[in-house]
Amino acid sequence: MNVHPLLALDGDTPVLVQGITGRAARKHTGMMRAYGTRIVAGTSAGRSAPQTDVDGVPVYPDCTAAVKATGATTSIAMVPPLAVKDAVREALDAGIRLVVTVAEGVPVHDALHVKRMVDAAGACWVGASTPGLCLPGRIKLGFLPDVSLRPGRLGVMSKSGTLSYETCYRLARRGVGQSAWIGVGGDLVKGTRFADLLPFFGARDDTDAVLVIGEIGGTEEEELAKAIALTGFAKPVFALLAGAQAREGVTMGHAGALVHGNSGSLGSKQAALRGVGVGVHTSIDGVVGEVVRCCFRG
Repeated sequence: MNVHPLLALDGDTPVLVQGITGRAARKHTGMMRAYGTRIVAGTSAGRSAPQTDVDGVPVYPDCTAAVKATGATTSIAMVPPLAVKDAVREALDAGIRLVVTVAEGVPVHDALHVKRMVDAAGACWVGASTPGLCLPGRIKLGFLPDVSLRPGRLGVMSKSGTLSYETCYRLARRGVGQSAWIGVGGDLVKGTRFADLLPFFGARDDTDAVLVIGEIGGTEEEELAKAIALTGFAKPVFALLAGAQAREGVTMGHAGALVHGNSGSLGSKQAALRGVGVGVHTSIDGVVGEVVRCCFRG
């Protein structure tokens, strides 16, 4: 039986960085390696031969060459938004089955193409516009700040990067760490949605509870509530919903933060999640307090 790409991820996973020679990619490659991520290769279009010019990481002209030489199974694409579609196609063609894309501003039409390609390949795409993912103490892909990371038994899935950084930082200071942290991103079309992660967290023996960091707009939280009900997900779930003070008609920061009638509103999300037993909060202090009180005392 095939193992889901996220469940196959561990500290020994060989990782490829697409676009590694870019300024931001160089910086974050160094930070990911310092955390312990096993980065075995990078790619840069136009390179005709491997060159060790990124802190000793060999750079190849494309993913096929990099995978053949190093056995990389996972990719993080640090490329501009208009290059994401081609980067994902290249990774899939090389046999990569877990692709993380961090760029904001990927065109919706491109994202639809990427989603179709990934599904057809039986692969997993985390993105677009994700801060990344982490198995604390083992592997980090993306921008999640080390100060917010702590090995533990709380699964985290989030739309918002900065909101999740602060929430997990406060939890870590109170001794609550994460088993896995997946940033799904705030775009309208994305590779991995909250409901998609229920089987992942449900199958993890190292996860006792799940924290969802969402926001007004979109239908992802309502979809999650339906999935909890349909699957009988048994682990405690807590949610922080941002946007309680937002005024009607105000443009939000995330492309997927769209409210249509009652769908996507704070009230509809609260009702759906509370209806399946999720503890819902609109403040960081509130959700941190409940998580610590209910699941991680002592």
